[in-house]
This record gives sequence, C-alpha cells and structure tokens, in this order.
Amino acid sequence: MASHRRPKQPSRARVTVLTTAAAAAVAISSQAANAAPSEKPSKDEVKAKVDKLYEEAEQATEKYNGAKEKQEKLQKEISTIQDNVARGQEDLNVLRDSMGLAAAAQYRTGSIDSSLQLFLSSNPDDYLDKASTADQLSAQQVESLKKVQEKQRELAQQRAEAAEKLKDLSSTRTELGKKKKQVQGKLAEAQKLLNTLTAAEKAALAAEDARASRSAADRVDLGNTGSASGRAQAAFQAAQSQIGKPYVYGATGTASYDCSGLTSWAYAQAGVSIPRTSQAQANAGTRIYSQSQLKVGDLVIFYGDLHHVGFYAGNGQVLHAPRSGAVVRYESINNMPYQFGVRI
Repeated sequence: MASHRRPKQPSRARVTVLTTAAAAAVAISSQAANAAPSEKPSKDEVKAKVDKLYEEAEQATEKYNGAKEKQEKLQKEISTIQDNVARGQEDLNVLRDSMGLAAAAQYRTGSIDSSLQLFLSSNPDDYLDKASTADQLSAQQVESLKKVQEKQRELAQQRAEAAEKLKDLSSTRTELGKKKKQVQGKLAEAQKLLNTLTAAEKAALAAEDARASRSAADRVDLGNTGSASGRAQAAFQAAQSQIGKPYVYGATGTASYDCSGLTSWAYAQAGVSIPRTSQAQANAGTRIYSQSQLKVGDLVIFYGDLHHVGFYAGNGQVLHAPRSGAVVRYESINNMPYQFGVRI
C-alpha cells in the first residue's frame, strides 16, 4: 500500500539561510549591474607599463649575454683541453712504442732485462720506485719511465679538468635557456599591452619617440666636441654609422644590436676589445662620476644594477641601443638614472 505520510517541512533555520542567500545574490547582481565598466588604461599608462617591462627585459638580456659569453668561453677552453689531451696521448703512445721496441729487440737477442719486463706490466710506477733503488735500470730507461709517468699524470689532470668544465657548460646552458625565456616573456607581455592601443594611439607614441630623438640629435650637433681619445672618437663614429638599426636582445651587429652589443662592436671597429656585458664594461676603464667631465666616446652606465650602457655624445646626450621596439639613436642622458661614465 502506498504511503500517505505528509512531506517533511523545511526547518525555520533552513528557510532563514535560504532567504538570506537569495537576498545577497540579488544585492550583488544589482551592484554589478550598476557598477561602471572597468576603464581601459590610457596611452600614457600603457607606455609606462611597457617601458617598465622593456627595462626588465633588458636586465634579463644582460644576464643572458653573460651566460652566453660564459658558454662560448667554456666551449673554447674545453676544445683546447681536448686537443691537448689528444696530442698528449699521441706523445704517450710514442713513448710506450719506443719502450716496446727496445723490449722486442732485447727479447730477440734473449737479453730482455727485468726492467723492461716490469715496465710492460700493469704497474710501472711501482716498479720504478723499486728498480731504481736497486740500480736495475739504465739511466736512459729511468728517464723514459719518468716521462711516461709525467705524461700519464698530465693527461689524467687534463681529463679531470675537461670533465669539470663540461659540467659547468651544462649548467650554463640551462641558465642560458632560463634567461632567454625571461626575456621573451617580458617582451610578449609588453607586446600584449601595446596591442590594446588603437592605431591612432600607437602612431602618437611613435611620433613622440621620433620628436624626442630628433631633438636629441640636434643638441648633439651643437655639443659634439672634444673626445676622450682618438680611439674613443673612432668607436663613437662607428656607433654613429649604425643609427637607425633596430634593438634586438643578444645582438652584436651589424643588422641589429642590444645596448652592450653596440658598444662592444663599435670599440672593436676602433681596434679595442672590451667585455660583452654592460656590467663588465663598467669595470673596463676609469670611472667618471661627474657628467660635466664626460667626453665624447666615453661609455655611460645607467641603473643601479648597471644593466644599460651607451656612448656619451656630447652636450648631455647619449648614443645607444635603447630597448626592444626602438632603434639606435640619440637620447638625453637624463632620461635614465645615470651612474657613471667609463673612459676606456
């Protein structure tokens, strides 16, 4: 028989909770409906955020450059060691062959002595210690065994050194990959922000940039006198020849440059080798802390962590590869936090 029991009524407490929740949902919906839509960031706000991201990307770029330079140095050192090991092994083989030929000759005449027998065994070192004191070796044989011992020790040391450098190279490559991802991430984030601008806003930013660059160039023409040295002037002129080339992280020319890529390339054209990164270039010469004492061709270092470098161009202007999205150009020295100059 079907049950005719009355359905259980909800408790008063449950009704109260449901009623409260419903009221809260209505209030939230009402607020959401009446709230003003979030405002799109202005052109200047986007520019400020993008500039900050570009600065962070350049910081990562200089670390990337340092890791890349270390990788290239390690690869050269490893190659040199491996070449030395190969030549050393050839020398060792020659020494062993000469001892073997002597043993064969003595064997044919039936006069092979105990020294050569033991040399051809697995432990010539142990034999040398014993036999030399027992006067069982000729002077020539002692000298040959000593050369073998020295060459064996030398090769073992070089192989151990190569193994350590290979481990260092592996960790450096890992670091290089991380720095590259950091740079690419910052640049992608900046591009995403720029894509929120209208075509007119992008054109306005480009026009502002162009005006600032022209103004800086005009001031350089007025103050471009007195260079730090003949080579500094030559380096500066080489950099001038690259005006308009785009900034690309990790680039050293001549199609594109990053900041320290431009300065190191330009000094190389003047016959002067300077380090690759801005932090290393900061220690490549005499520091000039007063802007009034700077001369054309001096390097100028910016930011507390020394992650940006350019050339002093005279009259308070610098020539540099500024950042992604920009080209090699002149700019006021006051647009960035000046740390000091470096006279190479």
